[in-house]
Amino acid sequence: MEAEFSRIEIIGSMSKVSAFIEMLSSKHIKEIHKLGISGITVYNAMGCGVQSGSSEYMLDFTEQPLRLLPKSTMIMICETSKVKEVIEFLKKEFYTGHIGDGKIFVSDVRNIIRIRTGEDGIDALQKSKID
Repeated sequence: MEAEFSRIEIIGSMSKVSAFIEMLSSKHIKEIHKLGISGITVYNAMGCGVQSGSSEYMLDFTEQPLRLLPKSTMIMICETSKVKEVIEFLKKEFYTGHIGDGKIFVSDVRNIIRIRTGEDGIDALQKSKID
């Protein structure tokens, strides 16, 4: 049976994603690798959520003009069977209880192909057998 894959995308404030990346590069990199994450892609963007770019919760934020704030997006691909465990880990690491903690999006991935070697599926996520 072929493995099924999911894309986990976290969109949050730049500072929270940066703090997460620093944490990964130090004490938790082995832990996230055990969860089935072999690579992470991060990019910076501008965006806003339901608060329309407000940094605090306001009772009536519909009156406020839309304001884009600096955000970061982090993308990870893992086997679908490991998604729940990865999400629980991410929720724990990103939670502060304040606006801007971010959102986690999960979507299906039909296949993964490593261009250089032609490997696909789970082989494309692991160290290449050709090297």
